Amino acid sequence: MSNFESQTHSLTEVFGSSVFNDATMRERLPKPTYKALKKTIDEGTPLLPQVAEVVANAMKDWAIEKGATHYTHWFQPMTGITAEKHDSFISPTDDGKVIMEFSEKELIKGEPDASSFPSGGLRATFEARGYTAWDCTSPAFIKDNTLYIPTAFCSYTGEVLDKKTPLLRSMEVISTQALRVLRVFGNTTATRVITTVGPEQEYFLVDKELFDQRKDLIYTGRTLFGAKPPKGQEMEDHYFGTLKERISNFMKELDQELWKLGVSAKTKHNEVAPAQHELAPIFGTTNVATDHNHIIMDTLKKVALRHGLVCLLHEKPFAGVNGSGKHNNWSMSTNDGQNLLDPGKTPHENAQFLVFLCAVIKAVDEYADMLRVSAANTGNDHRLGANEAPPAIISIFLGDQLTDILEQIENGGAKSSIQNGDLKIGVNTLPTLPKDATDRNRTSPFAFTGNKFEFRMVPSSGSISGPNFVLNTIVAEVLSDIADRLEKAKDFNAEVQLLLKEIVSNHKRIIFNGNNYSEDWVKEAEKRGLPNISSTVEATKAMVKEKNLNVFEKHGVLNRTELHSRYEIILETYIKSINIEALTMLDMAKRQILPAVIDFTGNIASTIASIQATGLSVDISAQTELLSEVSTLLAQFKKNITSLEKATSDAANFSGDTFDHAAMYRDVVFVKMSELRAVADKLEMIVDEEMWPFPTYGQLLFNV
Repeated sequence: MSNFESQTHSLTEVFGSSVFNDATMRERLPKPTYKALKKTIDEGTPLLPQVAEVVANAMKDWAIEKGATHYTHWFQPMTGITAEKHDSFISPTDDGKVIMEFSEKELIKGEPDASSFPSGGLRATFEARGYTAWDCTSPAFIKDNTLYIPTAFCSYTGEVLDKKTPLLRSMEVISTQALRVLRVFGNTTATRVITTVGPEQEYFLVDKELFDQRKDLIYTGRTLFGAKPPKGQEMEDHYFGTLKERISNFMKELDQELWKLGVSAKTKHNEVAPAQHELAPIFGTTNVATDHNHIIMDTLKKVALRHGLVCLLHEKPFAGVNGSGKHNNWSMSTNDGQNLLDPGKTPHENAQFLVFLCAVIKAVDEYADMLRVSAANTGNDHRLGANEAPPAIISIFLGDQLTDILEQIENGGAKSSIQNGDLKIGVNTLPTLPKDATDRNRTSPFAFTGNKFEFRMVPSSGSISGPNFVLNTIVAEVLSDIADRLEKAKDFNAEVQLLLKEIVSNHKRIIFNGNNYSEDWVKEAEKRGLPNISSTVEATKAMVKEKNLNVFEKHGVLNRTELHSRYEIILETYIKSINIEALTMLDMAKRQILPAVIDFTGNIASTIASIQATGLSVDISAQTELLSEVSTLLAQFKKNITSLEKATSDAANFSGDTFDHAAMYRDVVFVKMSELRAVADKLEMIVDEEMWPFPTYGQLLFNV
């Protein structure tokens, strides 16, 4: 066996080796139990207790053989990260020894403290009980000698307290409504429609020794001070550049760890900014892809530490440098093998595709505000609209071919498709390349890319569950209306054409194939009536609009109480995040920057005094000008510290409602933070580099 064959064989053996996946279940479960569990997973039938009991025993035996000593119900509370409480398999016996046990009850149900997680008022401090419920549609896995069991999380009174439950509900809803549409098109074989996602993950890596010297990175995940280095990303030499050996070794171990956990890490490369990188997995069902993305984020951080690095997932860890996002590649497929967003070679003749395409267009236009808030967090406010990520205006890129077809539909009916043909490069030895149906528009927030939509606004540190359950639900709502019409149609083909024409005419405003970064587009979007929601605080209003409350309640994804709780949680998180950043800035400004600048001015003053003491006629204008410049900036810096202290204190003592409280942090505290930073960054460019109290951007970005 060659070395290559050995490595390939090893990879196939490693992949999924720590996952209780389908192959393991087929091997270890009795056939009736396996079939019953697969029916629950594939068709959504209720999980029977006797099936869970057999699965629990098999799962325990497998986990123990793999070295596991504990199990945990792994869930996704509204913190935005995952949570876990570990219990051992041991159970005491009468003779003072222990046996290894794991029951059906322990598999399907856990009881974490619900009042200790964000609830938006759903749970009072004394109302502690909450439940985790086994999600059998996402496979269990072993990590750090613990069996991880993916679960949903709810309160004692049944309200949803997590991000997984609405995602699972939305997957069922869109499947139900999409099947109704498929039935009127004559599809009788599909029994389920599955939404799939391939989330690309961007991240930064910095040296841990340097990271540990920056309080802002430690407490907030981003730099609150920092002047731009002489070189940034302007040479465009980092994107897809050769991997440094240290980074390459990190990525190799990262791949191995992810492959063990069944995560199909496929692509890795340097991103645009220095010290920025990207990982992309192969797409999977939305629920499993969401779990895998949490695994990816956690594994990125752990493996980085083993290499003396720290992984930064913040959307904007460095001002003036490209930030990080998460491109959410979303599509719909049937369990009989159709991609419902695949246009085929003649999309103008593919009425089924056009109906599903137009359903997405209408959904995105009508519920753009909900899609926007699904991608909102404090970090993303720094990134969206900064000419490195899509603007805060939702629009759809379709490309020339589909746009032309929709224009034909609006004008009476589509009769042709633009054929892209082949791309001849002009060198005989290079192959002729088949051209894709569309170009890629990297400035678009919601772009059609061949057989899927790429939602590019999603924040790098956030869970993809929110964007996907919103997307699933709003598309399901439009498909429901479409099914209602087509099921009653006397002339099916005529009704389809009328339906398509109406959607195109009413919602073509959302389609934009140009440069989303341009100021002209901002003005044009305003003329079209498209919302430009620039901040998380403003975006949250969408969650309590009656129209949006109604659609999520109608489909049983979230009721209005649960949506109101999420509204409160997002605002509270924003308040806490900005407050922590402000307090961190004050700490660094008063205890690090001020003393350093004072020492520097003291050195200049001493130098001037020493020269003057010699009695020599020496020109000291440069020294006195420098002393004057630094002293002036120092005085302004001190005033700005006082100003930020007052703003932070006033905000902390604010007694209004949550929205107004968050708006105060955005409009007052954050503004004062920016003013303080502006002076500090000027001082950094003057003060002796050896005296500056923490690592600079140049050191952080280029010393990996």
